[in-house]
Amino acid sequence: MRKSFTLLPSNMRFHIIIAAVFWCGYVDSRKIRGISSSYKRFYRERKSFLCIDGSKIIPFEQVNDDYCDCEDGSDEPGTSACPRGRFYCTNLGFRPHYIPSSRVNDGICDCCDASDEYNSHAQCQNSCWNLGQREREYVEGQMRTLDEGLRLKQQLIEEGVLLWREKQAQLRELQQVAEDLQIKLEEHRRRKHEADRLREEILKALEAGNNGIQHQNTTINSIFQLLDSNKDGSITVDEVQDKVALIQDEERVLSVDEAVSLLGGGHQMDLTNFRHTLWDVLTTGDSVKIKDTHGAPGRLVSEDPHLKAADRAAEWEATSLKKVEESYDTVNMEISDLQKKLAIDYGTDWEFLFLNSQCYQLKVYEYTYTLCPFNQITQKNTAGTAVLLGKWGMWARTPKNQYSQMVYENGEPCWQGGSRSTTVTLTCGAETALRSVKEPSKCQYIMDFQTPVACQPVLQQRGIHSEL
Repeated sequence: MRKSFTLLPSNMRFHIIIAAVFWCGYVDSRKIRGISSSYKRFYRERKSFLCIDGSKIIPFEQVNDDYCDCEDGSDEPGTSACPRGRFYCTNLGFRPHYIPSSRVNDGICDCCDASDEYNSHAQCQNSCWNLGQREREYVEGQMRTLDEGLRLKQQLIEEGVLLWREKQAQLRELQQVAEDLQIKLEEHRRRKHEADRLREEILKALEAGNNGIQHQNTTINSIFQLLDSNKDGSITVDEVQDKVALIQDEERVLSVDEAVSLLGGGHQMDLTNFRHTLWDVLTTGDSVKIKDTHGAPGRLVSEDPHLKAADRAAEWEATSLKKVEESYDTVNMEISDLQKKLAIDYGTDWEFLFLNSQCYQLKVYEYTYTLCPFNQITQKNTAGTAVLLGKWGMWARTPKNQYSQMVYENGEPCWQGGSRSTTVTLTCGAETALRSVKEPSKCQYIMDFQTPVACQPVLQQRGIHSEL
């Protein structure tokens, strides 16, 4: 038997359909409001709902009923009932994020799509697209900077490799120069030793009188000529007073009687008499000496032409040796400095090598900060007083990037104790520059240093989020 159905009037059917649609929308919005797409699997329509932390099972109709049943607040994602709840802002066109559920319907627009104020008096405008547009422009600008930074970084890597090879070649050349100077240094030391030995032998021979009568006659003649100022062949009282002095009282001028006594009782003396009288007094006595000397024998010996030649040779060799020693020390210092520079970690491809021997400045209020990578950091005030904020220490080596932070330590002492130190964070940029300096705690500084070599390749997705 066929059942019969009574058709409702068309206008009544329309109102029923509209009511059903609104009711389904209300139920759906009530159930899933405040949920991200990744959490919707927990909120499928069924007879019961299991709290996400597994602590309780409640009837499904108690989800988003504005009463907190679950300890983790998972049954009230779309209301402010649970103190531990979270509300998900979809923010289509911008970045989605969570807010505390206590902010739902509080009259303040927290979500840019206004979804958190669905049942309040707040008149919120959907600003997600404008915010997203600005952020997309910012991200695109950052990506352009990254592209340019990576391009410049590749150039700096190539330059770094060449510079590293140049430094290595320079080191080998310096080491070869040092080896050559070492050989030259040994030869000059030998020659100086030989010159000194020869001088000592001549000096000993002169002092011992081992060079014979000819040398003695030469020395007597030289001393006579020294005393005979007017070169008239005789020594007078005035000449003795002018050239001879008492050993115990060198400043006092000899009296006429004392000069006459030295001249053997006369007022002048020729070379023959000098050889047998005054010469003996000057060389063997201890009462008088020729002025401006340390004693007659030494002064007389120093007049010997052979000794003078030996002195000149010894002095020449000493001067030559000193020059070679200075050159050798200079080259060794250059080798040491270069080895220290080459021992520094300049990155896997030596990309940071170009920063060495460079300095970058930034003025902050009355201070000028100078960063010399791999060397030191200073702070100078307007009066010109400089303070050392740290010397190169090491890379901080963070887990994500081993070359993102530099540590400079052992700066000048701080008045509170300890020494000043600085941490330099490297950021990606198309140019190399010191961007900011802060002192978050006493004598502990942080710097932002921008450089292309800090740029790291990333997945260059043109956009902010997959949902945009």
